[in-house]
Amino acid sequence: MTSSNLMISFDPKDLAVPQMHQYLLGAIGPRPIAFASTVNEDGVPNLAPFSFFNVFSANPPILIFSPARSGRLNTTKDTYENVKKVPEVVINVVNFDLVHQMSLASSPYSSGINEFTKSGLHELESLKVRPPRVAESPVQFECKVNQVIELGKEGGAGNLIICEVVQFHIDERILDEKGLIDQQKIDLVARMGGNWYCRANENSMFEIEKPITTCGIGFDNIPKDILNSDILSGNDLGQLGGIEALPDETEVNEFKLLELSDLFVTLADDAQDLEKTLHQKAKVFLKENKLKEAWMTLLSFNNN
Repeated sequence: MTSSNLMISFDPKDLAVPQMHQYLLGAIGPRPIAFASTVNEDGVPNLAPFSFFNVFSANPPILIFSPARSGRLNTTKDTYENVKKVPEVVINVVNFDLVHQMSLASSPYSSGINEFTKSGLHELESLKVRPPRVAESPVQFECKVNQVIELGKEGGAGNLIICEVVQFHIDERILDEKGLIDQQKIDLVARMGGNWYCRANENSMFEIEKPITTCGIGFDNIPKDILNSDILSGNDLGQLGGIEALPDETEVNEFKLLELSDLFVTLADDAQDLEKTLHQKAKVFLKENKLKEAWMTLLSFNNN
């Protein structure tokens, strides 16, 4: 396992707002997008995306997004002004099919311009709030605004819009056989730094079984010869540390006989090369998410 000390450090007070903005958004991502529809006091809709956004509670269901002040002009967004007068919002989820229309809606149109019209998206009447939904969005959250928290008065300051979901709308085409949202069918997009976006599809997603009810053995129970490997990274070791219990000696010997015997014969006279090769093979197993096979490969060296 290797590490690098090539770090540079900054006090936020020493950074210009645009530079700090780039560091924050460049490092913290991908960020989900709240495509927020609101109305002003005259009922004119506004539609705008915000990537300062996430879910913060399931009971009650709370979403928070932040239409920040302009870093250049210190002006506020129409969305922010609207929710203070009409404390309701629909947060529409953005997937790949509408990402360019979402981007078009983010243009700095004048106040009172309907971004639904500009972006070609269609308004869908909500059931419990006044702002319309985005018909093309696969998931729509009708929300009441519980609180607006202003984080500052200078350019770049955020304004937290704390929203409670009062009605869900989900396109049944993105559900799996259990009635849950299929992460591949929903095809979400997210914001990165600058002009970059990220698409959450089968090429970019991977599964890690969450240790909700189980506990892995941890780094402190990984043998030192494995812990000090020049082949395995800290991430590899973290994956190894997630196993609940190590394979027993019988399992390791059987695996060694069936899967590794040729390797042990070929490298019988070079223990150092054998250990290195076993670590490389274990690393491949880890990439294939074959945790037990990786462990049996590593432990087979000590059973030699």
